[in-house]
Amino acid sequence: MSQRKYKNPKAAKIAQLFLAIAIVFTVSFTAWATVRIVRVIQFDIACASFIKRAAIANTIDLAQVELRKAIDCAEERDLTHGIVSIFLRNPSNDIGFWYSNITAAHDELVNLPETATQLERTNVLMKLRETLTDSSDTGSSVNIPDGISIYPKNVAFFWWCVISILGASIFFTLWAVYHAKATGKPLFELEVQSTTIKRRK
Repeated sequence: MSQRKYKNPKAAKIAQLFLAIAIVFTVSFTAWATVRIVRVIQFDIACASFIKRAAIANTIDLAQVELRKAIDCAEERDLTHGIVSIFLRNPSNDIGFWYSNITAAHDELVNLPETATQLERTNVLMKLRETLTDSSDTGSSVNIPDGISIYPKNVAFFWWCVISILGASIFFTLWAVYHAKATGKPLFELEVQSTTIKRRK
């Protein structure tokens, strides 16, 4: 809209500036969400998918091979220690415990004697499934610390998200305020309709 159509051209310029800044923060949040999703998908393909395959394997050898791939991925990404929690140190977000758990499960598969009976092998596979997955009403999911796909940059991603959301919210609000000043219209325009009831005598 042309500046001449505004009642307050100065406020209109400020409103346009705030709108541009708000759009920048919105794009930043979109970029954060995109990168976050891509990281999750990449980690699922490179590591979590092998844990899922190990959990549903029907033989000891197959489970051992798939779990070894997941452990190799964790070691390559240095996911052997640390915690993904930012403020509260939730035990479920302890990477060190998670890594020790899957390596211990792998060692149990490797050390299973060749003379083990079919019942013993079945029990080991059932124990492995219980160790690697968690069952709920919606189905089963792999036991993996939340946010492990972006470790060790969890803090940076957190502040990226917070600053983007706050920035977009603040500057969109400022834009609305100055846009109202520029157009001379109230920020919240309420229309009250009154009706008159006439009684006929």
